[in-house]
Amino acid sequence: MDFMTALPTILKAMTMGAVPILLAALGEVFSERAGLVNIGLEGVMAIGAFVGFAVGKMTGNLWLGLVVAMLAGVLINMLYAFCTVTLCADQVVTGMAINILAPAIALFGYNLFVGSNSANATGDQMASIAIPGLSSIPFIGNAFFNQTLLAYLAFILVPLVRYFFKHFRAGLSFRSVGENPHAAETLGIDVVRVKYLACIVCGALAAAGGAFLTLCYTPIYTDGIVMGRGFIALATVIFGRWSALGVLGASLLFGFFDGLNVALQAQFQSAPVMFFKMIPYIFTIVALIFFGSKHAGPKANGQPYFREQR
Repeated sequence: MDFMTALPTILKAMTMGAVPILLAALGEVFSERAGLVNIGLEGVMAIGAFVGFAVGKMTGNLWLGLVVAMLAGVLINMLYAFCTVTLCADQVVTGMAINILAPAIALFGYNLFVGSNSANATGDQMASIAIPGLSSIPFIGNAFFNQTLLAYLAFILVPLVRYFFKHFRAGLSFRSVGENPHAAETLGIDVVRVKYLACIVCGALAAAGGAFLTLCYTPIYTDGIVMGRGFIALATVIFGRWSALGVLGASLLFGFFDGLNVALQAQFQSAPVMFFKMIPYIFTIVALIFFGSKHAGPKANGQPYFREQR
């Protein structure tokens, strides 16, 4: 394979593959900064993918589909919030329950929506917007500056999230709750409120990542369309060291291996497809082995918060 010839294709696939991971990972940054490890991203993304597809198809308005998908993501993530924040249930178990429940709901809704009407099986896609001048830059122009508006918004979110956590009082409250919720409470911070807000933001952004798959990436919904991206988003947060810029870099790196997978499939068509599809997931495992650390991240991450404890 001529790498330089295939590079524009790989970079285009990289950015397309990075956006849903980036959106879900940014949502997880909010969650983990508030001390909540939400491994239910996969399920929330599945709900977002289906609802975005169905509403966009029914109304003909893809942006309305995105908004409703985000609302659906918030709703399903409120189950996680109620169990982990109010009931202090185990976060990992609750997240796995969401990963089982949400895709099942999405598949059931899809079967009802499509039924015997095969015309409902294919929806519309958002059009790409080429930025004049920049989109014609060799190699990177088409990859970075000829994207859908939702992709541009995802990348714009990165500096906004970074600024929020570094300079806004609310962002500092999130960080305080994730480090030491009991100390944060003595400073007048409503810990439960912050955790619920984190779940709202996480649910909305993860669902937006799922909706991107059916509104921008492909015009169809299929069972398993998320394909582990929720778990990759979790790894991205660790790899990116719980920062917005780190998450962006990690998302693009994971997206690069996803794009490499696509290019290799096209080059070696006689080889088993699943062999190449393993590449992004193998890299995820390797990244966690070398960059994951139980000592990194917010100190109260994953721990239930009991208000009466001091």
